[in-house]
Amino acid sequence: MKIYTRTGDSGETSLYGGVRVSKADSRVEAYGDVDELNAWLGLVRSSTLDPDLDGAFLRIQRDLFALGAQLADPSGHLEPRAAKAIITDEDVRRLEALIDRLESELPPLRNFILAGGVPAAATLHLARAVCRRAERRMVALQPGPDAVLLQYVNRLSDLLFVVARVVNHRAGLSETQW
Repeated sequence: MKIYTRTGDSGETSLYGGVRVSKADSRVEAYGDVDELNAWLGLVRSSTLDPDLDGAFLRIQRDLFALGAQLADPSGHLEPRAAKAIITDEDVRRLEALIDRLESELPPLRNFILAGGVPAAATLHLARAVCRRAERRMVALQPGPDAVLLQYVNRLSDLLFVVARVVNHRAGLSETQW
């Protein structure tokens, strides 16, 4: 199978199920932002994260593929066919448990902090901003995505913030308050 198909040369792409839309379609923008977020997390993982964090981010990258697939399937045809492509309430709870575990390592947050620190933490802050953009695009979709997808990206942005703090904390860096 060739990587190029020439079917997108006129500025259109196919959603799941074969419906053709503009590459500027809001749904394509939303799953494009999710794809960008996944790429940022790949960069984070290349930063030699602690093994507990690297494993969590590998799982999140897989989740983001599933989330993108669900966004590309506005008719819901994917769900019965591929369980690995479905984000569930359990995935949201998994993120919440990780946030709770990691926050226990940190001093309480009493002020806003500026993004930065070690390269992995700074990259996590960039990923968080992309995650928030993806969330805004998802909220704007008509028809809207399943509520659990919005919950997932909302929790993920919280997790990315907490992990950025943890990475800096584990590296012995103080946070820069605003």
